[in-house]
Amino acid sequence: GAAGWAFAADSQTSSPATMAKPAPAKTDTMPQKLVDLPDFTPIVNKYGNAIVKIDDSDTKIVRGGAGNTTDPFPRNSPFYQFFQGFSGANPPQKEKMEALGSGFIISHNGYIVTAGHVVRGMHHIIVTLTNHHAYPAKVVGLSVRYDTALLKIDAHNLPTVELGNSRNLRVGQWLLAIGMPFGFYNTVTQGVVSALNRPLPHDDEYIPFIQSDVPINPGNSGGPIFNMEGQVVGINDQIYTNDGGYMGLSFSIPINTAMRAVHAFEEHKKLRFGWLGVDVQEVNPQMAQALHLKEPVGALVASVSPHEAAARAGLKPGDVIVTYNHEAVYSVGQLPPLVGDTPPGTTVPMGILHNGKPETLQVTIGTMPAKMRHVEAEKTADIRRLGLRVTTLGQAAQKRLGIHHGVEIESIYPGPAAQMGLTDGMIIQQIDQHEVNSPEQLQQIVHKLPAHTPIPLLIRQGHQSLYVVITLPAH
Repeated sequence: GAAGWAFAADSQTSSPATMAKPAPAKTDTMPQKLVDLPDFTPIVNKYGNAIVKIDDSDTKIVRGGAGNTTDPFPRNSPFYQFFQGFSGANPPQKEKMEALGSGFIISHNGYIVTAGHVVRGMHHIIVTLTNHHAYPAKVVGLSVRYDTALLKIDAHNLPTVELGNSRNLRVGQWLLAIGMPFGFYNTVTQGVVSALNRPLPHDDEYIPFIQSDVPINPGNSGGPIFNMEGQVVGINDQIYTNDGGYMGLSFSIPINTAMRAVHAFEEHKKLRFGWLGVDVQEVNPQMAQALHLKEPVGALVASVSPHEAAARAGLKPGDVIVTYNHEAVYSVGQLPPLVGDTPPGTTVPMGILHNGKPETLQVTIGTMPAKMRHVEAEKTADIRRLGLRVTTLGQAAQKRLGIHHGVEIESIYPGPAAQMGLTDGMIIQQIDQHEVNSPEQLQQIVHKLPAHTPIPLLIRQGHQSLYVVITLPAH
């Protein structure tokens, strides 16, 4: 609009021959460009031939069912997560599908890195170079937790990529992806770093993902993302999507994380993960108020396994972890990647809030157990203010559950407990940051608690612990 108005005004006093004028010389008062648009052609020309296609035709298992039909709690219930992981009744189905992914060559003699899920379950892996030469490949190593795999093909004098340092990435920096979306060779897409150390739930909790807006589609998985120096800083791993296509959210494995697994594979060593021995949960605003915290940040410790690293360092349920090895922990999802990436046996400082007061613990990190323990809960004073009846937790149940205190809910009747969704069989381990060791003790603590005030309550169901906030009525 402004340009059109200026053109019209100028045309009243200027002839067509005098209207086109050279741009004025730059002066200190004129706005300067802060950034230049990038040209990625040097990266493509130098490293494009080091990108490979990985495929296989195989019969794979596809899980049936859209959700968990056995969960008795709604999604907004604080106990919904207790029942996740138990499959519904729908059986798995076999489906003929073409497995397809990307990878990149890291050595002249045929070592290739890709995402673990690309080759997991493949029987006949075929690696195809950009010159269309195809080679059978074998898996040297695969980490499910880091979703990283190392392949080997029988070839020599191959082009390779240059590896970078993903810790040097900053939000806003340009990124370039080269891969095989839908099988199209050497497709190049670009974007910027949207976020760093992005946690994702479930199997990927040990990967501090790089989030970007680089367009990624099926077939890109396992391919590299480059920084502006032409160095690989990540492995394209997954996208956030409703329809299977790109929607502006892409997630990549940092190359430092992936290469930790690759180096273990190359040396034929077992990949070991750091281990604290705690259950943690998010600190929401209501929980922060109940715990007398200034702001809802950190990872709230819901339970501490006896004789593990956290217990030996003095960590207690109700403590809030706010720093780990000098890195801030703003949310619960940041903690597992930091701990998992720490070599077992390393002693690191951990900043906590204990009863709202800052402390620093020195924690010697343990080793993640090869098999995680999965235990079930067992199933005596009326706590009228809570609206429930509890029973003593026997020694056998304590041993089986790996806990040393708590009382079991025997029955529920109308009251605050029912409103919160508590059910019989759950175990109350702590209330208002006081450990509960007997029904009588719980009765005494509850009697002294103020009315109409949020109170933190630590509940255990099976092998999981969870803090909830409960408000008590007047006596």
